[in-house]
Amino acid sequence: MYFTGIIIAVCTFLAIGIWHPIVIKTEYYWGTRPWILYLIIGLACVFGALFIEDAILSSIVGVFGASALWGIGELFAQKKRVEKGWFPKNPKRKY
Repeated sequence: MYFTGIIIAVCTFLAIGIWHPIVIKTEYYWGTRPWILYLIIGLACVFGALFIEDAILSSIVGVFGASALWGIGELFAQKKRVEKGWFPKNPKRKY
């Protein structure tokens, strides 16, 4: 039996699950300013995945990078959700 697909699927699920709270916490503490960090991480991982020979590891790194890039859009969407009152504002941060 081959578990490559299952391993990649589980890691994809975990990568998305990891980035979700990271986006929420990032917006809460720093707003949308760290989007450039998400871009750097995402591009580095996607670019790095091109040079990893192992299919599973390359897929995991690529998915993590794609999730970071997707997180940029989610970071700005989170800002709108906070403005709508769906998530709490950080009272210590200036808006």
